[in-house]
Amino acid sequence: MVLLALYAAVPFGLIMHEPLSATVSTLVGAVLFSVYVYYVFKNDRIDKARYVLSIVVVVIFLPAMFFTNGGATGGAPIWLLLGTIYIGLILNGRLKFIMLLLNAVILITCWVIGYYHPELVTEYSRGGNYFDSIAALMIVGTIVYVLIRFHMALFRKDEASRNQHQLFEQTAIALVNAIDAKDEYTHGHSSRVAEYSKKIAQMCGKTPAECEEIYYIALLHDVGKIGIPGHIISKNGKLTNEEYDVIKRHPVLGSQILKSISGYPDLVIGARYHHERYDGKGYPDRLKGGDIPEVARIISVADAYDAMTSKRSYRDPIPQQKVREEIVKGSGTQFDPKFAKIMQHLIDLDTEYDMKEKTVVTELAGKSELNCEKCRSEISDGILLGPDPWIKTISLKCDALDPEKPMSPSIILFDSLDGRYHDIPHDIKDLNYFEYAKLDYDGESECKGARKIAVEKNLSGSAENPGSVSYAISAVKIKDHIQIRIENGGGTVTFTIALPDSARYAYMGLTGDNCRIRDVGIVTSEDFVPEDYIPRIAEEVSYIKDQPSGDIPNVQIDGYRFDATEGIPVRDGMVISFHTMSLPTARLIWHCAYLDLFYSPDKKPSGEGYREYALIRLDGENWEAEGISENKTVVNVGDDFPGWDEWKAANKKGIDCSVSFKKEGNRVIASTENLGISLRITSTILDDPPEIYVSLTGDQCAITNIRIQHI
Repeated sequence: MVLLALYAAVPFGLIMHEPLSATVSTLVGAVLFSVYVYYVFKNDRIDKARYVLSIVVVVIFLPAMFFTNGGATGGAPIWLLLGTIYIGLILNGRLKFIMLLLNAVILITCWVIGYYHPELVTEYSRGGNYFDSIAALMIVGTIVYVLIRFHMALFRKDEASRNQHQLFEQTAIALVNAIDAKDEYTHGHSSRVAEYSKKIAQMCGKTPAECEEIYYIALLHDVGKIGIPGHIISKNGKLTNEEYDVIKRHPVLGSQILKSISGYPDLVIGARYHHERYDGKGYPDRLKGGDIPEVARIISVADAYDAMTSKRSYRDPIPQQKVREEIVKGSGTQFDPKFAKIMQHLIDLDTEYDMKEKTVVTELAGKSELNCEKCRSEISDGILLGPDPWIKTISLKCDALDPEKPMSPSIILFDSLDGRYHDIPHDIKDLNYFEYAKLDYDGESECKGARKIAVEKNLSGSAENPGSVSYAISAVKIKDHIQIRIENGGGTVTFTIALPDSARYAYMGLTGDNCRIRDVGIVTSEDFVPEDYIPRIAEEVSYIKDQPSGDIPNVQIDGYRFDATEGIPVRDGMVISFHTMSLPTARLIWHCAYLDLFYSPDKKPSGEGYREYALIRLDGENWEAEGISENKTVVNVGDDFPGWDEWKAANKKGIDCSVSFKKEGNRVIASTENLGISLRITSTILDDPPEIYVSLTGDQCAITNIRIQHI
């Protein structure tokens, strides 16, 4: 647009007999502009050119046009419209408004200078000014006309593209629905895998267009299952070897189906290669490592995650923490380590466990009411207490199933990986089910795994209708103590329960004897309660109290980064040695000690001004804050690595660790080795903090005898 205006101005300048210097300068400007545009397109710097050209147009070109084309009495005011048009078309966001404001300021400044210093303006005769105005109107009008036609053509093209995209989207969804219709247990699987794949792509820094493309490739990754017999896909139980061989044909079938869609050639990649393994043991082509297309490596980890967190005909969903551990174990073998690490980070961010198969579930395990003929014959899903000290209030109504018999509503207090009650030995072991106590609403209790239970009764009488009673239950967990208060028309019962430790979770399951439990509502308060809210009935469990201390106090971390040492200034040649022991409740790989590299004004790894540069786990994981640090991690697993089960067992017994540091300006290198895993993390800090600190923290571990040496 600017080039068109420049080249058009040259002949009009000659016709109007403007000074030769003005015509020559316009021609030189046009040539220079042409050279720059050629350079921009050749070197693919179009995006940068938008900013360069907008500044040149507003700051140099338009003021020059004003002072060499008659100023306010010539065609210059019309020329100045080009700046507004140009900025409005090529810039976006805040910069657009800044440049529009700058354009207005420069326009006003030119006007004022031209008014008070007319000698600076090259003016023509009355006729010259008239023709210059006509020329400006013709050129600017032509440009506006061309732009309007161009944008109308773009709009029609975009509309056609949108219609084509909508048709493709509808076709893709129809194919996915056809797959889901073959098996009720995989309903929504493809859509969830597409969402997870898109999230991984976003974490990789892919563009919105690339993320959208990956979404649709992932959406159709299982399309080949349309060609698999329905009795195999929907089989209620594990497949035989022969049936599994049939299932393994679906990547090839899928690629054959999708290769006919010539407009979207990359769809074939996801369908054919999503079951390839990073170690080369996958199918159908046994590709290895980087030979597997990147999008297929992304889909592979997203597909495995959803398969594990969804219900199947032969098993319930696997708890998310167990799934995370399986992804850690599969990193470098089944999965690309880069995308496995991102998937682990997405799980860590998913504190509300939204990344799972969505089901319609009420507080009563998907039912509107519970009919408990006997205690534990039916029991609700667990209602989580903690880890934050918020009070949960549960309202419910109880009716007697048999009016001739007394009813006895109860609470089962427990912990398990999936937050559900279990009484089958196999499930108790696999899901780490641990029962604390059974609590009856009338004040009776049965202590199981809890250390102690204290009961306070204030029962003034029975409820008005013993066959139908409304209850209000308030419950809160603070560290290793729980308080549950039960109120009804007949009074109040308060239970105080001392748990075995602070690290375990606690769930309440609703059940009873001769009870119909209905109209359940749960409300969580938004205010924290103080630590002394629950009167302590047993000493706090400590795994650091009787252990040797070093240069800084010992620290016990009962949950994910619940506590940490104060920051230690990182110095070149510094060595930190310590003893770490996973708590008895630890059951996962990342239940170990971590190193937190950070800066904060008060040296504490939290609060205002806290900036985290790297979180380094002794199991080899690390994560850095995007934009303020660049981390390079080298993890070597030696021949003496005993395997993850033995690694976890050794951490439970306790191990001695030492971490050495090298510091060169804002570059920190941390090195450590434990149980056959050697780590070397190079962190380059980008935001130039006044000081860099390191803190010891972790998840379900005790860190003692911390020594700091400067070599």
